[in-house]
Parts: sequence; structure tokens; C-alpha cells
Amino acid sequence: MQARKKYVLLGLCACCWLVLFYWGGGVQLRLLRLLTRQRGEVVRPWPNWTDRAFLPRYAHLDELQTDPGTAESPRQRRQAWSAVYKDSRCRMETCFDFSRCRRRGREGFRVYIYPSEKNDHVSESYRKILTSIGESRYYTSDPREACLFVLGIDTLDRDQLSGQFVPNLDERIRGYPLWNDGRNHLIFNLYSGTWPNYTEDLGFNIGQAMLAKASLNTEHFRPGFDISIPLFSKDHPQKGGERGWLVRNTIPPRRKYLLMFKGKRYLTGIGSDTRNALHHIHNGKDIVSLTTCRHGKDWEKHKDSRCDHDNMEYERFDYQELLHNSTFCLVPRGRRLGSFRFLESLQAACIPVLLSNGWELPFSDIIQWNQAVIEGDERLLLQVPSTVRAVGNERVLALRQRTQMLWEAYFSSVDKIVLTTLEIIKDRVFSHISRNKYMWNSLPGGLLVLPEYSTHLAHFPFYYLGLGISPGQEFTAVIHAVSPLVSQSQPIMKLLQVVSKSKYCSQIIILWNSEKPPPSRSKWPPMPVPLTVTDGRRKTTSRFLPHVAIETEAVLSLDEDTVLLTSEVNFAFLVWRSFPERIVGYPPRSHFWDPLKHAWGYTSKWTNDYSIVLTGAAFYHRYYHHLFSHYLPQSLRTLVDRTSNCEDILMNFLVSAVTHLPPIKVAQRKQYKELPSPQVGRPYILLARVCKRCLLRCQDWMVAEGVFLFYFQGAKSVPWANPEHFNQRQECVNTFANWFGYMPLVHSQFRLDPVLFKDQVSVLRKKYKDLERA
Repeated sequence: MQARKKYVLLGLCACCWLVLFYWGGGVQLRLLRLLTRQRGEVVRPWPNWTDRAFLPRYAHLDELQTDPGTAESPRQRRQAWSAVYKDSRCRMETCFDFSRCRRRGREGFRVYIYPSEKNDHVSESYRKILTSIGESRYYTSDPREACLFVLGIDTLDRDQLSGQFVPNLDERIRGYPLWNDGRNHLIFNLYSGTWPNYTEDLGFNIGQAMLAKASLNTEHFRPGFDISIPLFSKDHPQKGGERGWLVRNTIPPRRKYLLMFKGKRYLTGIGSDTRNALHHIHNGKDIVSLTTCRHGKDWEKHKDSRCDHDNMEYERFDYQELLHNSTFCLVPRGRRLGSFRFLESLQAACIPVLLSNGWELPFSDIIQWNQAVIEGDERLLLQVPSTVRAVGNERVLALRQRTQMLWEAYFSSVDKIVLTTLEIIKDRVFSHISRNKYMWNSLPGGLLVLPEYSTHLAHFPFYYLGLGISPGQEFTAVIHAVSPLVSQSQPIMKLLQVVSKSKYCSQIIILWNSEKPPPSRSKWPPMPVPLTVTDGRRKTTSRFLPHVAIETEAVLSLDEDTVLLTSEVNFAFLVWRSFPERIVGYPPRSHFWDPLKHAWGYTSKWTNDYSIVLTGAAFYHRYYHHLFSHYLPQSLRTLVDRTSNCEDILMNFLVSAVTHLPPIKVAQRKQYKELPSPQVGRPYILLARVCKRCLLRCQDWMVAEGVFLFYFQGAKSVPWANPEHFNQRQECVNTFANWFGYMPLVHSQFRLDPVLFKDQVSVLRKKYKDLERA
């Protein structure tokens, strides 16, 4: 019995010692370090990654280690940062005046640009940034209306050795009466610090201003306040930009080269360690990693034993050819954390492999970068080849597709970079009405999703497929009326009867755009659906205003003289329900590039190829009304109202820019027959009575085909019967393309017909019998 108690007591003592060792191990290890330091010994509790046992024989230790004489400690970096950015703990709640922005709701988000001073030199890149803001829907020339302020002084390059460096910024900005210690100010910067350490020093105190900066370090990034932007060159396009290089359905997803890099190698200074080690992964087969030290004025003074060999190998490969034929692209840090290679890789659909520890990626607040890039570690360079080899084909294709979505949505132009920055700030200011991460990271991108319309995904047409939902089963017909109602036999009366008979029609809205006041309700025929007459304010663009009366998702836009059958309306609506993000309609038109005039052309020739469906008879989603009125600039809408023309072309531009897809043409009953020409080569059409809208629909074709109009006595002349209307549409196409920065219209030869349409079978077997009657 005594022996058993003795063993139990010993066991408890042992357990107590183990617990004490477990919890007090840290103290004992510190004591051990203290004792060993007193003896002059060095304790290495964990092997360093540069131990020779972990490196292949060709890796030299001195190439992979950092020179302690040139490196800064984290404490030194923090002290340098705090000396310049004294409000390093700024957040929107503490350093931003919300009251300036909420005076007029979300309409109160306005941006003011300080006027440039005499003899101020502005770089090309900063000029593009200011132009993007000045042409945006948020710009104001009145500082009293402004929510956000942007300096007119160029702050992009704060390298003191640069020719674009602006001195004495502190003194100048403190003299601005609106500066207010930087509150509600936004400062853009691409380059900070100078040789040799390239710190985050901007050379002036930004106070409480927000920073939109390239190469931001995560240690200095103020979450929810600052914005990380990409490093872009002075040649980056102002608008539009080139499309991504990934062709749809690119199979197989892998390319000739697995991994590539071609760029400068720094022999000394910050950033040299990473790039000096890149030659270790080069095998000349599926991994091509090329560097050159032939850059700068004094490169020959500092060149090492590898320079000559590297320079020869560097010239063997073409950079563009490597970009087009590589699956992964290395994006190592340069002197600063960011690199031009980042945007180049995104555009080329070459998956970026980042080697830039501590880099706060561009627009990290909204973009889920793990879906588009692979983040490596500068210290584990030799693991990169095995890491990218382990990525499966499905993952490769998904990553490449994501690079294209992000490139085209946010990075292809300076306009998109600047507008994304402004939209992020606007979402922070009006956080109760803002976009979610899904909207930012799925097509068509956050810039084309206006939260003023809705914050629910199910209310936008381009999310239906991803959410697995279908649009509603009713539509609202909006008829644009420009002619006074003088007879019950006018085309609009028959159109009302035809549309109201559709079982899918919920209501009819007549947009009255005539000079005379609208007639009373008793003048309109009785109908089985509600009829509303709305004042169009005599503007052509009023047909695309986001009218509150429109309650259905689908809108059927009609001209007053449109001739349709109820079965045609029903079939087109069912087609639209399968393609709710597109325009679905009947009359097609097309565009083309004229190499002689170096301009875009517009044609209405009856061919199988089309890129426009006129909105005189077309279905589309009501969200495009909101986008048309709030996304497009006032200048384009004013052009349409001034000429009373081109609103249908502008709507097609807008929808194609959102979807990157063409509209859809559906089958229509043949309405026009070719008449024998009284003179060879010049057809004539005899018209007893002509309404303006009829000629408006047909004159494009007549002018293009050289058709002359002859009128019986009593017929009225109309302004659209001359080529001027057609020429205006030609000019509109080029004006719209200039604003978008590219041509968004997409050609198509796709037409949807009912089942058994034109088939030689019994009419009783066909659902839409009337469509085949001439």
C-alpha cells in the first residue's frame, strides 16, 4: 500500500514538472540564450532557409542573402514613415468629413480639381488622371459643391532625382485655403523615395489626405482609407485600352512556356537580391528567366561575372513572343514593390506569379486576387517552379479568365483606374448603398453596376445565369409618340391593340413627345391593360429615362409607327427571357471600318451581318434605362437631343459595352416588297402619305441604296428624306466610339426563328403561324 502511494506521488510530481516545462519553456529558452551569449556562442534554434543543406550546389550564398549594410530594419522604416505621415492611423471615421458629401444624397459626391498654377509642369500620366476626373460624372468646378479635392500639382513622381519632381510642396499646399490639413483630399502617387533605399517618403506631409499610391507597403497601408493603385506607364491609354489576349475557349489552357521573366537585373541596392537570384530557375526549355544588367549610365562599372553571359541570353528571346506563349509570368519587385510587368501579364492572360513581399495589391479592398494571381515569397524562389507545375489545367484556365475580367474592367486604361478609385471612395462614403465583393469580382465589373439602382444581385440582368434565376414573365411597353393624335386610324392606335393583346403585357406607357399636349384618356381606345401617358419633355433621350412607372424587368421599346403582330411580340419576349442581358428585336443595322476615311461607317443594307438592333422595336432590361441616364456623360445625351437622332445607336453601344456581346435579331414577318423600278439603276418609291417616323425608319436604307422619294400632291416634305440624317448617324458612331475609347459593337449573323419556321409542314403544327404570312 505504501509503495503504491509512493508511485502515485512520483507520477504526480513528474506531471507537474512537465506542465511547468511546457508553460515556462519560453522563459528557459530566453535564459539559455542569455547564458550562451555570455559565453560568446551563437544559438540558431531553427535552420535558416539559406543554409547550404537546403540549396543546390550552383546557388551561391552571397547572391541570396541581403547586404546588412544597405537594408533598413522594420523600426527604421516605421520611423521614416511616421515622420512623413503623421496621421498614419487615419480612417474614414476620423479623418474624413462626411457632411460635405451627404448634402444631396449620392448626388453630392463631387470632385474638385485645384486649378493649375503658372509655370507648373504636369507629366503626361498626371494629365491623364486629371482629364479622367474632369470628364467624369463626378467633376464639379465649384469647390463649395465638392466632397473630394484633388491637387492640380503633379504628385506622381516624388523621386528627388527625377526631372518631374516638384519641390517645396509643403509650403505650397499649406497656402491653399481649402487644404484643411488634407482632410477630404486625394493624392495620387506612382513613385516615392529615391536611391538607394526608395523609402515611402513623398517629400511632404500629406496630413489627413487619402493616398492613391502604387507600390504600397502593407505596413504603411491604412485599410479602408488609402487605395493601392497599379503602376502604369506614361503610354497607358487614356480611354478604352486594348482588349485582353485570351481568346474564348482557348484549349488547351497551357502554353509553350510554363514560366517566364525578362527584365532588368539590379547589381546593387534595394531590389537587387530578388532579381539577382532569378537565373537559378532558368532552364531554357519550359522556364525562361532572363535578366540583363545593361541599363543605366554606369552599368559597366558595376557589372559582375555573369553580366556578359546574361546579356547574350537576354537577346535570344523576344519579350512579346514570351508573353503570348507563357502560362505563368514572374512579377518580381523592382526598386519598388510594384512593377510594369503586373499589368502586362494581366493583359496577356499570363498568370502573374508575384515575388514582392509586403506589396498591397492594387484595389485590394475590392478585388479577390487569389482568383487571378499566385503570390510567392521572395525568400522561397526555388520553390516557384514546383508550385506552378502543381497547378491543374482547370485552375489555370480559371486564373487566366479572371486576369482578363480584371484587366478589362479596371486596368486597361487610365480612365478605369481613376474611376475605380473614385467609386471605391464613394462606396465608403455611402456604405449603406454600396457594391458587394461579388459585384466587383464578376462580369461586367463594379464600374457598370450602379448601386443607386439596387444593391441586390437579382435586380441586374447579367447575374441571372449565375444565380440560377429567370426574369419575370411580364413586360412593359413604352411607345415613343411624336405625332399629334388627329385620327383613330393612325398607326399608334393599331399598335396599342396589338401589344395589349399579348398575354405577357403588364402595362403600356405612352411617352408623349409631341409639341401639342396629349389627348384625354377618352381619346384612347379601351384596352385590357393599364395605359399611362407620360410627358417626354420633348427630348429624344427621354425614352430611356428610368421612369418610375416601369415596374417590370422587361421593357418593349416601340416607335409609334411600328407594325407588328401579337405573335411577333410574344415570340420576341420569350427569346429575351433566355437572353435578358441583351437587346432583342427586329430591325438590324451594322457598322464597319472605312480604311480610306480612317473612320467608322454606318450602314443599313439588308445583309445577314448586323451589330445593331434598333430600339424602335426591341426588348431590353429596364436597368439599361438607369445606366443610360446616369452612367453616360451629359455631352452624349445632349448630342442626341440636339440632333433628335442616334439614341438607338447609343443604347446599342452601351449594352454591348456591358455584355461584350451582340444584340439578337428575331424572325419578323416580311413587310416590304421590291417594286419594279421605272428607271434602271435608280429605284423609285411612290408615297401618297408619309409620316415622319415612317421615313425615319426607312430613310437609312433609302439613302444607302440611292432610292429617290416622289410624293403625290399634298404629301408633306420631311427633314429625314435627305442624306443629312444618315450623315448624322455616321458621325454619331465615331463620336460614341471616341468616348468609349474603343468600338464596343460586336458583329453577328445569329437570328432566332420559331420552331418549324418556313418549314414545309402543315401550318397546324406551327405555333406562330402569322409570322410567315406576307
